[in-house]
Amino acid sequence: MSVTLLNGIARTTEPRALLRRFLALDAVVTGANGLAYAAFAGPVGELIGVGEGLLFELGLLLVVYAAGVGWLASRRRPAAGAVKAVVETNYLWAAASLVALVVWFSPTAAGMVWIPAQALTVAGFALAQQLALRSTAK
Repeated sequence: MSVTLLNGIARTTEPRALLRRFLALDAVVTGANGLAYAAFAGPVGELIGVGEGLLFELGLLLVVYAAGVGWLASRRRPAAGAVKAVVETNYLWAAASLVALVVWFSPTAAGMVWIPAQALTVAGFALAQQLALRSTAK
């Protein structure tokens, strides 16, 4: 994710709009990732070294999660508790991805790059959402 893209998304004086934008971006990226995992579980799994069945199930889970985050982003005033749950889930996903990389998976070279990259992206969403939520409380 480029700094230019983030600056464009963050360009607002309304903290709630910033929060909704970060939630929406999370929903779009997560949904696209989930669709790719579900639709192309075999080839993607082979590329990164993750089992096809697991990747398919993770893809479906991500699509459902993205729909929930997208719904939350569509609310005029996203509930703070729900946003906190998204933030915590994102941090948990990032940590679990890194643990799985070492403990459960036998990733390929591409997987050794992709898995930490997606974990950092998800952690970045969590941080951006957390900071935006904090700014709405002021």
